[in-house]
Amino acid sequence: MLKNKDRSSKQGNSAVIAVALQDHILQDLQLGTLSVADPAKTKVQKRENRSSSLKRNARAVVDTGRRKAPQGPKVEDPEKEYVLDPKPPPLTLAQKLGLFAPPPPPLSSEEWETVKQRSVLQGDSTQPCPICKEEFELRPQVLLSCSHVFHRACLQAFEKFTSKKTCPLCRRSQYQTRVIHTGAQLFKAKCAARIQACWRGHVVRKWYQDLRRTVPPKDAKLRRKFFEEKFL
Repeated sequence: MLKNKDRSSKQGNSAVIAVALQDHILQDLQLGTLSVADPAKTKVQKRENRSSSLKRNARAVVDTGRRKAPQGPKVEDPEKEYVLDPKPPPLTLAQKLGLFAPPPPPLSSEEWETVKQRSVLQGDSTQPCPICKEEFELRPQVLLSCSHVFHRACLQAFEKFTSKKTCPLCRRSQYQTRVIHTGAQLFKAKCAARIQACWRGHVVRKWYQDLRRTVPPKDAKLRRKFFEEKFL
């Protein structure tokens, strides 16, 4: 009897472990929970539902002149950094049983600042994107918790292609993502430097041309040619 009970308990434990592993793998392979999943579709559906409900509940209102003028939408800071990762999902049965490590807690603002400083010291934003090998310029840029930087669209395509959430460089899994604008700021500074260089070159060329017209050169041949042109 004891042997039968031990066998049944072992079979029950193996069945629970198998179900837990299968459930964890299925949840891990879901593409909707990736870090850079575009929530635009859900937002559009919500807006459509709101607009339809507003049209149904619309009523004629007489304007008495006492209503306050509607304020315009608040303009958000285009260079504001924010975290892309949603709230961490609940632990799976495999993680509760200790078969897999639980996801790390979300990073605080101080921890994100240290990660960003590490990325700046490495010069990741000054180099091209490791996936597409193009400059970041003004396109959306994401910083991973492992201090690597990518285009947001490139990382999203990589996650969809591999069906996993692993860093393309260091292969770190279960990373966290944050939108940054370091590459855009560097690109703006580079463009400003180019504009200033062009303007300074134009000013110097104009000054040199005026100098050639008014001041005679020291060389005898050029000085003679200068006075001949003045005389003619």
